[in-house]
Amino acid sequence: MTLGTQGPFARKKIGEILVSLGAMAPAEVDLVLARMPQTGKRFGLTAIDERVINEDILAQALAEQFRLPFIRLDEFVPVTDLTADISSALLLKYRVLPLRKEEAGLAIAVADPTDVAALDELELQLETPLLVHVAPAGKIQKILERGDLGSKQVLREVSEDFKLQLVKETDKGEEILSIEKLTADTSPIIRLIDSTLYDALNKRASDIHIETSADGVVVKYRVDGVLFRAMDTLDERFQGPIISRIKIMSELDISERRIPQDGRFKVRLGSKSIDFRVSIMPSIFGEDAVIRILDKESIANDLKGLTLEALGFPDRELIRLRRMVREPYGMILVTGPTGSGKTTTLYAALSEINTEDEKVITIEDPVEYQVKGVVQIPVNEKKGLTFARGLRSVLRHDPDKIMVGEIRDPETAQIAIQSALTGHLVFTTVHANNVFDVLGRFLHMGIDAYNFVSCLNCVAAQRLVRKICTHCKRPVQYDRQTLEAAGLGAPAYQDVTFYEGAGCDECHGTGYHGRGAIMELLDMTDQLRELIVSKAPITQLKQAARAAGTVFLREAAVEKVVQGLTTIPEINRVTFIEQV
Repeated sequence: MTLGTQGPFARKKIGEILVSLGAMAPAEVDLVLARMPQTGKRFGLTAIDERVINEDILAQALAEQFRLPFIRLDEFVPVTDLTADISSALLLKYRVLPLRKEEAGLAIAVADPTDVAALDELELQLETPLLVHVAPAGKIQKILERGDLGSKQVLREVSEDFKLQLVKETDKGEEILSIEKLTADTSPIIRLIDSTLYDALNKRASDIHIETSADGVVVKYRVDGVLFRAMDTLDERFQGPIISRIKIMSELDISERRIPQDGRFKVRLGSKSIDFRVSIMPSIFGEDAVIRILDKESIANDLKGLTLEALGFPDRELIRLRRMVREPYGMILVTGPTGSGKTTTLYAALSEINTEDEKVITIEDPVEYQVKGVVQIPVNEKKGLTFARGLRSVLRHDPDKIMVGEIRDPETAQIAIQSALTGHLVFTTVHANNVFDVLGRFLHMGIDAYNFVSCLNCVAAQRLVRKICTHCKRPVQYDRQTLEAAGLGAPAYQDVTFYEGAGCDECHGTGYHGRGAIMELLDMTDQLRELIVSKAPITQLKQAARAAGTVFLREAAVEKVVQGLTTIPEINRVTFIEQV
């Protein structure tokens, strides 16, 4: 193991090195030395705790002290062939990052070169000399916990073990998830499920799908609204134990396999708790499971900065939408398919107008966002608390603004409309494809057209489009046929530079990272109200809407492409070309 050329007595003290680097003043060295007995930590870690230096500076100083190379790791890309030969358990145990294979041995990055005993032990286990480099601890940890070096490799190793060994699982209790636990010796089924949950969280997944087919069990993640496989197909005989383990965690009946079951469980990851909602559904090959991830603490952090700007709406829509949500009464209606961000948009609107001098009450199924200062009521249909019944009770609580999670039936629609007509500002959602389908949906429920359009301030239809990953964004040339098929063959688009994501570790090879909203906003003018009540044809309604400033979904999506934020295949996935 190579740890520098000088003996221990020739080394400078770390404090002297930091002073010579200009990172600390002599007085700060004395301050850290005085604090060390209280913290019980070494000089460098105590200096970081006191915020005198950061991890990068400490790593540089340690590298100089031991005469070792320093590496920043900013542009580091793991070598798959190298990491595949080393157990993730060893990498995580010793906090070591393999860099490259050299003639003299294996080059590695560590944060603490003073732990000679651990490095000697690792050298014996790997049976190769180690060439030590020093890197910041936080960057090593980040790389270890992502991509092939972290949860993905753990998941691969676990799934391989799982194919070889099957253990009956009857464990029940609180689930505590950590990457150390995933590498511990335990039941392969527990390791498989825990590793899948951990990996899904690292990849920003919103759902985990466990599907059974004739070929075996397939595990998929939904990231940014799109499914992709998490691992190779598992043998079909392991489907039963996997579903049983999920049922046990969710406190469901493991003996019942013929009817759907819904449950939930909570996992503690580090210092935060994460809720998982489980749906079990029988299929022709057995039972399938979908696990919805509800990271409420992350959502709460997101909500602190949740504004309409943060959702990515253009200025013209922001001005119109803000004017609508600041009206004293009426109905704000957001429509779109499941997972299109309707509730998020409503919360962004609510957060902008939520003040202490007004009572805001929501009724939702379930309450996924927790907002300070807002009374939130979860629907519980098993106990008889439906949207309609809950909304009646809400009106007796003297609210100023009401949010109804979803209008599903005529009774709820009728109460919501009456609330909007009698001085309340009502925010709600409904499932429909565009702003004009909403009108037909309510009229089909038997709602009086005049009352409906009288209370309606605006209808917003929205979709979420994936954004190109900024780390691997590159220009792309589309052929003429592709552009014409997407409705972009006009001369106005000839000089536009189109982009795509090449795929990298940050976006897990997808080329996309995160999503932004596109909106079709229908401002209910007097002319539109008259046309709707007189049952005018859709073409006439669209002409009037366009004249009033409505930009349709496809046009909003094309704008995102022209701005270089998303791709043509992505907007084709979520919008119809005919809407131009």
